[in-house]
Amino acid sequence: MFIEQAYKGKNDWWRVAITTAFSIGLFVINIIVYLFTSKEDLQKTYDLLKGFSNNFSLFVNLIPFVFLLIMVFFLVYFLHERSIKSLTTARKKIDFRRILFSFLLIVIISIVSFAIPYYFDHSNIIVNFNPFRFFILLVMSLLLFPFQIGFEEYVFRGYLMQQIGIVVRNKWTPLLITSVLFGIFHSANPEVAELGFGVMFFYIGTGLLLGIMTLMDDSIELSLGFHLGNNLMAALLVTTDFSALHTDALFKYTAKQNSSEMLLEMLVSIAITYPIILFILAKKYKWNNWKERLTGKVQPSKNTLSENIKL
Repeated sequence: MFIEQAYKGKNDWWRVAITTAFSIGLFVINIIVYLFTSKEDLQKTYDLLKGFSNNFSLFVNLIPFVFLLIMVFFLVYFLHERSIKSLTTARKKIDFRRILFSFLLIVIISIVSFAIPYYFDHSNIIVNFNPFRFFILLVMSLLLFPFQIGFEEYVFRGYLMQQIGIVVRNKWTPLLITSVLFGIFHSANPEVAELGFGVMFFYIGTGLLLGIMTLMDDSIELSLGFHLGNNLMAALLVTTDFSALHTDALFKYTAKQNSSEMLLEMLVSIAITYPIILFILAKKYKWNNWKERLTGKVQPSKNTLSENIKL
């Protein structure tokens, strides 16, 4: 019943148009500018950003999400007259234990996936630990990343998933559309310029994983925890010179990148790691009836139409 939560609010076309425009407008502009900018100018921009300190660059990249997430909540609550809970879960209340579990799951997987190869061969990895800079990075990451991942999850797996679902009246269409959009909205990341558009399969695959979590669990709680853990590990554990998150992490990967090898690693992650993650979550939360939850019809019920707004 997660998608059906949208029926609890007002869904006039102009309300949806305003919320969508304000939510993803900046990203659309960013993609348009990216597509019409030459590779030389893009490289100059990336080089210019490298001239700033890593922590300052990260702060500049993350601080807008504080205002963006607040704006999404404001529009949903006052324009659509819906509760934030209805944008989060179909259950009676938000389950923070689910957020914590998926967070710890991806953190453990990330650390193990790094530690094992590092133990056998760390010739291309150097210790990058600077106590003062890392402390600033840690504090800033804990404070700002929740807003960044919160914005993306509430927009893609929350608002857009629900609004598209009540229009097309099924679940598989919003699952696919939001997954593709999630990938497209990361197309301006430096990794794409460095490794090629093949990396988009990774972003779209990740969007699909998070979307499946949302539909199977009737909430974005698991995707919130997973997304936060993933981005924190990307910022705190290992950094590279070409990544979207160039930080003062604990370690730095120094080898010259081979785009085909990197793409292969990402595809392996999608093909092997992601199904394992879904298997663990399915066992823990006793997911069943996959076909109905992922491809079933969407229709309003008396409960979703009659519930008053509650924070």
